[in-house]
Amino acid sequence: MSAVPFGEALRFWFKLGFISFGGPAGQIAVMHRELVEQKRWISERRFLHALNYCMLLPGPEAQQLATYIGWLMHRTWGGVVAGGLFVLPSLLILVGLSWIYIVFGNIGWVAGLFYGIKPAVAAIVLHAVWRIGSRTLKHPAKVPILWAITIGSFLAIAWLHVPFPWIVAVAAAIGALGARVAPAQFAAGGGHGKADQSYGPALIDDDTPTPAHALFRKSRLAKVLLVGAALWLLPMALLVAAQGWDSTLAQMAWFFTKAALLTFGGAYAVLPYVYQGAVEQFQWLTGPQMIDGLALGETTPGPLIMVVAFVGFVGGWARQVLGPDALFAGAALAACVVTWFTFLPSFLFILAGGPVVEATHGKLGFTAPLTAITAAVVGVIASLALFFLDHIARHHPTPGWPLDLVALGIAAVAAVALFRFKMGVIPVIAGCALLGMVLRLAGMG
Repeated sequence: MSAVPFGEALRFWFKLGFISFGGPAGQIAVMHRELVEQKRWISERRFLHALNYCMLLPGPEAQQLATYIGWLMHRTWGGVVAGGLFVLPSLLILVGLSWIYIVFGNIGWVAGLFYGIKPAVAAIVLHAVWRIGSRTLKHPAKVPILWAITIGSFLAIAWLHVPFPWIVAVAAAIGALGARVAPAQFAAGGGHGKADQSYGPALIDDDTPTPAHALFRKSRLAKVLLVGAALWLLPMALLVAAQGWDSTLAQMAWFFTKAALLTFGGAYAVLPYVYQGAVEQFQWLTGPQMIDGLALGETTPGPLIMVVAFVGFVGGWARQVLGPDALFAGAALAACVVTWFTFLPSFLFILAGGPVVEATHGKLGFTAPLTAITAAVVGVIASLALFFLDHIARHHPTPGWPLDLVALGIAAVAAVALFRFKMGVIPVIAGCALLGMVLRLAGMG
């Protein structure tokens, strides 16, 4: 199970932190390509089983998936390193970009970079829908229940605006019922085993026994929960002792703890809550600043929910949390505080719940609801791709046209690069960013 040296895994998780663009869909696609298809560290069934569990949890599912695989391979420290390195590069980059944003304001060439990156992100999400959906929905049965779940979830969230938790609940109920009345529809996640054979054997294969450290023990669960409680209470106590409960840092810590527990369905599901609290209630930043922060979150590696680091930085700067002579230090501290309290629950969910999940892989009664949830999430991700395309098409219309033809053209170029030429995420984003900058500076975007 631990045949991969820890140092080799460490190098991969470090690299992943810098190439995890495209939101959760793109990040999961990158991990699937690297871990399942190329490195063969884990089989597709085990990968999707872990992903299904992470989809159920509040918090960033891609970061939790990295934590889960790291934990499965190299125990607790493997999970901490994998999950931590998934977040750390994004935090450092966002702190730097947030400082540039505040100090230098709007810069033409920077706006051009963002103009090119957004269509690339839309194409990456579309590509991820195809990659994940083509496996989840590949099934030989005559009645395509999983397809019906996918289409239904797409319509429910895109047109009826049904809350994501309800979509998950309905999909899970269909899966639980389907395990009894139509088990063939949900076995092996829709034919993943057959697809997996083309890749060859994996280090953690379908039938690889669960390692000793991943077996469920009550004593281990109690230890994880106690350590987690201490890691939340001690920093909170320090913040309250230093500046009081009503201080900006303490209120940020408490607010983003609650936000971390409400992020079912990913960052976009919790953004209205963050907007309401950070902009309207606490006024840590303005509405336009929040939108700009979302753009930064979309175009930097790491989970999209890392936009909270931007919120923390701007709020810490505006409130001068360490005084007027330490604006950058105070803002950076606020960004770190927000990140800590947002992501701590994600680590606890994986380290505490992982053994239970490992005990259930291959058991249809547990996997069928998760397979149905995965099918539903494919539809949700497809709706996100549609949202992105609609946003870039209508945000800055080409003169004489109702749509932004230049942005749509950049998205088409990115899609061809991904689908036809199978280029990587980094070259596509870099190329589109440069193209957007050139077009914007030339007055064409």
